[in-house]
Amino acid sequence: MTRTFLGMPATAPRGVGHLRGDESFPVAARRSLADAQLRRNLGHATATIRAKSAAVIDEVPDWQELREAGRAVKTDAMARLPELLEQLEAAVTAAGGTVHWAADAVEANRIVTDLVKATGSDRVMKVKSMATQEIGLNEALEAAGIEPVETDLAELIVQLGQDRPSHILVPAIHRNRAEIREIFLREMPGVDPALTDEPAILAAAARRHLRRTFLNTRVAVSGANFAVAETGTLAVVESEGNGRMCLTLPETLITVMGIEKVVPTWADLEVFLQLLPRASTGERMNPYTSMWTGVTPGDGPQDFHLVLLDNGRSAVLADEVGRQALHCIRCSACLNVCPVYERAGGHAYGSVYPGPIGAVLSPQLTGVEDNASLPYASTLCGACFDACPVKIDIPSILVHLRAQHVTEYRSEHRLPSAEAVTMAAAAYTMDHPKLYEAAQRAARLSRFAGRRGGGLPPPLSGWTIGRDLPQPPPQTFREWWASR
Repeated sequence: MTRTFLGMPATAPRGVGHLRGDESFPVAARRSLADAQLRRNLGHATATIRAKSAAVIDEVPDWQELREAGRAVKTDAMARLPELLEQLEAAVTAAGGTVHWAADAVEANRIVTDLVKATGSDRVMKVKSMATQEIGLNEALEAAGIEPVETDLAELIVQLGQDRPSHILVPAIHRNRAEIREIFLREMPGVDPALTDEPAILAAAARRHLRRTFLNTRVAVSGANFAVAETGTLAVVESEGNGRMCLTLPETLITVMGIEKVVPTWADLEVFLQLLPRASTGERMNPYTSMWTGVTPGDGPQDFHLVLLDNGRSAVLADEVGRQALHCIRCSACLNVCPVYERAGGHAYGSVYPGPIGAVLSPQLTGVEDNASLPYASTLCGACFDACPVKIDIPSILVHLRAQHVTEYRSEHRLPSAEAVTMAAAAYTMDHPKLYEAAQRAARLSRFAGRRGGGLPPPLSGWTIGRDLPQPPPQTFREWWASR
């Protein structure tokens, strides 16, 4: 028996998982911007996905109504999250599954590792899962002597290349097919030395490589796109069929799911199964939609475990503005329209969640100070809000997190706000006429600063480089008055 509760608003622990980068976004982005091949790969891929997605969205006359329905369902679910999670736990348990509660990444990794060890298996096959990437499950399994095998093609490319994912939906979006061929030739056992870079040939090579894993591995680890509270049903949507193999062939299935993925009813899935494929891959429906409820004797895995992961989500839920980020259905639409992501790429964000949604979700999961540069990794153009199928107002959250960062930084270092210092200085100056007149005369020197204040000394130059500096009048009011 486990006692069901939402954790106190604690952030994800340091030193485990992939939510924090080793350097700030500006530093990492400069290196990415210098990689011409990376920029070409990203530009081509995101433009292709954007065009395909826009075409199928235009086919739906009630797309905006669907977006609003998705937003409403998610808002309701977050408002009733404790109740829905208890309902989900009861339904999964009644169907023969076992539910585990993980407060953070450390606990989740321990639970999964212990479950795999109990089976006696030294290998697991994995369905693409952002949650397991978030907690660093592969590293935890390897440390315990268990081999994790990614079965999603893009995740397999990343794993074989000893790389990191750079996109929520297409983790290897930063690689072109020539680079993938080189990775397969170098790292894939038994690959044909005459392998070409034709996509169909590369896919066939991966299929042959994975077939042995599918048929000889007794344990699978998956994520979940959705969980239905009223029935205890879990759902995974994917495009390659590897998920279907992992969810049906093994004896033991372990699903790691963020607590925000729960929806109230079976009928609610209708909305998201229309929104997700069109916003993400530009498809009318997902090629493979797999659903399972507990354990069915003689059909599929006979031992099912659901690990419900918090890892900072309670902290996000506690923020009335930022909790919108928990509405995310991981479609990646915001990444595909973001001018910053398209040029900098996913690795620059330092988190498994890149792009606009990562810029708001990662700082909240870790605490803003641990990802302080991410809320500034945006032009606030609003394209992400327009593209989001559940209407997450990412620009507003970014501004909210920027203000939170400034407040926390000043509080930690006991610094008065810039506004307070400026107003105090202005009040003192205006209270001393001679000083005020001297300040007016000094203001005329800004004529030499250029149209955008480029001649001003730091830190003023940083503020004016993106803004027009108003030109002072040739004569002040006091001078005009004195002359008359």
